[in-house]
Amino acid sequence: MSTRTSSEDATPARGTLAVDDETPDDAGAFPRLTDEQVATLEVGGTRRSVHTGEVLITEGTPSREFFVIISGRVAVIDEGDSDGGRRVLRVHGPGRFLGELGLLEGQMAFFTAEAIEDGEVLVVPAARVRELVAHDQVLSDLILRAYLVRRHLLIGLGAGFRIIGSCYSPDTLRLREFAMRNRLPHRWIDLEQDQRAEQLLRSLHVAPEDTPVVIWHGERVLRNPTNAELARIVGLAVPDESQDVFDLVVVGAGPAGLAASVYGASDGLNTVTLESMAAGGQASTSSRIENYLGFPAGVSGSELAERAVIQAGKFGARVLVSAEVTGFESEGGNHVLRLADGGAVRGRAVVLATGARYRKLTVPGIEALEGTSVYYAATHQEAQMCATDPVGIVGGGNSAGQATVFLAEQVSHVHLLIRGDDLGKSMSRYLVDQIEQHPRVTVHRNTEVRAVHGTKYLDGLGVEDNRTGAQDTIQARALFVFIGATPQTAWLADAIALDDHGFVLTGKDAVHIHRDGHRSTSAEPSRTLETSRPGLFAAGDVRRSSVKRVASAVGEGAMAVRQIHEYFAGR
Repeated sequence: MSTRTSSEDATPARGTLAVDDETPDDAGAFPRLTDEQVATLEVGGTRRSVHTGEVLITEGTPSREFFVIISGRVAVIDEGDSDGGRRVLRVHGPGRFLGELGLLEGQMAFFTAEAIEDGEVLVVPAARVRELVAHDQVLSDLILRAYLVRRHLLIGLGAGFRIIGSCYSPDTLRLREFAMRNRLPHRWIDLEQDQRAEQLLRSLHVAPEDTPVVIWHGERVLRNPTNAELARIVGLAVPDESQDVFDLVVVGAGPAGLAASVYGASDGLNTVTLESMAAGGQASTSSRIENYLGFPAGVSGSELAERAVIQAGKFGARVLVSAEVTGFESEGGNHVLRLADGGAVRGRAVVLATGARYRKLTVPGIEALEGTSVYYAATHQEAQMCATDPVGIVGGGNSAGQATVFLAEQVSHVHLLIRGDDLGKSMSRYLVDQIEQHPRVTVHRNTEVRAVHGTKYLDGLGVEDNRTGAQDTIQARALFVFIGATPQTAWLADAIALDDHGFVLTGKDAVHIHRDGHRSTSAEPSRTLETSRPGLFAAGDVRRSSVKRVASAVGEGAMAVRQIHEYFAGR
């Protein structure tokens, strides 16, 4: 395929970024480095000439080098456009740098970068850039902010790999959820709705019944890959066959788990974190957290998660995804965590931070709409799929409130449905005030969803007033559900003490369970976060009586590491 050779020829395709290098950069995605910053990067880097047509970064290959453009221009290109062509996403000129979040996290490149003019670049090894991001505050803020925004832009543009499959296929929904939760640039092509889907499948010699498929780098076809297979191909860390005994194994990479990873690794503990889906937990589905300390303008859950993952990596912690823990044992004085793929991870101490998963509405037919118009998260990707259509939100907690405020700025109208009559009963006051003052939000009190209308996509909601029994229909093309969550502890039922709802008991509430199954109260009160089994701690939402806030989860993750040091000293 031919390459465009000038920014004037690089006419933006549908949904692309402006390609003009002089376009204002209000979001901070494309800053220009100062001469002093270039000099800092040049320590450990190398200058070299580049020529028109030379490829600096190839989509689908590891990101190993950081490029600063000294002279000339470089085009950022999406190779996998569904129309079969290449899209120029951006043109960079002198002072700008290439790359996005994958460079810092060791992922594959989701775009190609190609010189469109002769010039000179500064090439810096990725390891050197990671070191600078970890220790140089000014460069860290500038590069990390740019990379976070660029990842968001790539996702919005549908760059990266393609998922082709039916909206009715559970495996299609699984792959889409994995890609969205891990914030991976991709585009979903619906076999039921997109007329190009079958033509694209024929060109790849794939039958519709073989879907879902993932198209990587425009040519490699993965037929119904597992989450682990998809993770490997994009460069995410997954469990391996290592027989090492870790000092600390963290189960779950939500705020509590990531905090335990950061503090454990920074204290010198050999730390690994096991996550079944994606780093960030339920918090990563929040579009904006406005009451988290230190972020007066708020921070998205996904940005908080990305920063925490990079921070954990800075101290040497490994965060593994697609690592579902299904069993727990003790062996040779260590804790053994059995994985769904048959593997095992061993540790001297364990922090359980599995959090909780969303509850689903028990409404007939709602499962068929999940992933196409019924959602359990409200991020930019879900908002993009809603376009400007009215939406419904069910729930009265902070998650529902944050989603309401966020979506009200994106869609034509938001209908917030709560079972009670007091919006402030379980929602922070700052959210209540914003919701009540927003002209595009209607709060339906004492209202419950009884039916969903629509086959492929949602057309409307059948609702009922739980005081009078009066029924009505609300026009909504999408439904967001935030009605609480249940702990992920079924695999622990025979190993430690849980309460009647499955939450983990810790501290004085916990009892020690002997291997023969008999229980006895500990002679000494357990540490506040220690479970009924010594060396096994719990932090965050999975623990009974925990405060369901991001800040408290982070605090408990840090506390757990302190108590683990006490546990090691006692041994």
